[in-house]
Amino acid sequence: MRKRGLILLVLLMVECHLVSTIEGKLPEKQESTIPIPTNSPPEGNTTFLGGTTWCVARPGVSQADLQNALDWACGLGKANCDPIQYGGSCFEPDTLLSHASYAFNNYYQQNGNSDIACNFGGTATVVTRDPSYGNCAFSTSESLSTSSTPSLSRLSSRWWEQIGILLILYMRS
Repeated sequence: MRKRGLILLVLLMVECHLVSTIEGKLPEKQESTIPIPTNSPPEGNTTFLGGTTWCVARPGVSQADLQNALDWACGLGKANCDPIQYGGSCFEPDTLLSHASYAFNNYYQQNGNSDIACNFGGTATVVTRDPSYGNCAFSTSESLSTSSTPSLSRLSSRWWEQIGILLILYMRS
């Protein structure tokens, strides 16, 4: 009887995986799809006037505050800070203001281009002029959307890992 229950559990997990793969995600409950009004700009890297926006560090702010905000953006904020590391395309000029601007913008573009995604404790501001220079290209939400979608094979492998673990546990019992 215990084996039968475990087999049904594994089959249910496989079915859930197949359904989520086909539909892209599990259906949401009806009440969770009610839109919540916000005062932030529309997504897609646009302002209310229809222009592209970037997030950069404010000149003149405390160096300590700027460093703390940069550390957060590259750490817990999960901004891609590889280009501002030594040898990266945005390492030069090697200034705190330049590195913070790149990291802040990367975080801002990944998180919906809303005013709240460009705050960093008051050390950042939204601009409408592209801050890119030389070989250093500051991203836009469009440039990130093509590279940030998770691959189906990676999602699929996670499901198979979980099924494998369940089968091993089943064999041991």
